[in-house]
Amino acid sequence: MDILVPLSVFLLHIPDGFLSGLVSAACWLVIVGVLAYALRAAQGTLDERLIPLAGIMGAFVFAAQMINFPVAGGTSGHFIGATLTFIVLGPWLGMLTMSAVVALQALLFQDGGLLVMGANMMVMGLVPGFVGYQVWRIGVGRVRLETAVTAAAAWLSIMAAALIATLLLAFSGTTSLSFALPAMLGVHALIGVGEALITVAALSFIRRTRPTIIEEANGAQRNSWLILGLIAAMLVVLLAPFASGYPDGLEWVAQTTGFAKSAQEAPFSLLPDYTLPFLGETAISTILAGLVGIVVVSVIVVSVARGLRKERRVPDNL
Repeated sequence: MDILVPLSVFLLHIPDGFLSGLVSAACWLVIVGVLAYALRAAQGTLDERLIPLAGIMGAFVFAAQMINFPVAGGTSGHFIGATLTFIVLGPWLGMLTMSAVVALQALLFQDGGLLVMGANMMVMGLVPGFVGYQVWRIGVGRVRLETAVTAAAAWLSIMAAALIATLLLAFSGTTSLSFALPAMLGVHALIGVGEALITVAALSFIRRTRPTIIEEANGAQRNSWLILGLIAAMLVVLLAPFASGYPDGLEWVAQTTGFAKSAQEAPFSLLPDYTLPFLGETAISTILAGLVGIVVVSVIVVSVARGLRKERRVPDNL
């Protein structure tokens, strides 16, 4: 792989300037409605034993998204993790977890625009999560080859995300649908293979190492598994400086069609491009910034989940 420090400015996230104000506002309306429903649904169905695991999943997905892998044609892709997260945590807690990851990336690392954050939550969480989860749930009940079903669900989730992203760009007048659609679907068909392989491997690892993790409510074995999960996320961050330097699918299409120049920079800068400003664009800077990210996203996800638990315990007559 090519060494890249810092990471690509786009990854799969849509930057401000790519979508029109009307499309961005429509995405916000959709995502706010979905998140409001997800909060209520998660509150009613929350298994408290999933709370620490949600933090680990958020940390792992965040870390894995830092690593771009090369695909054909001088492009790259990265793991989204929505299908895996929805399968492990369920759709509602999974949606909240993915939204926390996307929000953190935009607010802390300036990865993805602020005005289009709702669109990014759709493309990175809502669409691939629910598509992948529904395909997996239907397929698992009818086909014995669960590995094949999981791989297909993850691949289709990427294709669905690429389709929606392309439609949003086209509706905004940013690019031509006739060119962008085959280009985006073509490159993401390859990226989806990587998504499928990682999803299958991660889900198999979880089930093989701790098939009864939910039943192990507060035992030492479960706590040790969660610690190992956090360590695994940290180890993934160590690979971040070696991410591929090739442009990802969206960035490649933007460069090819000429609308990359419409991307707008964030109005503020905290840890831009996954680096610590005082350490510059170095490998250690990227690694430390990644470690900050997995800690912060874990705390956010666990805090949200615990908040849902507290709300559920409030008596109805209060």
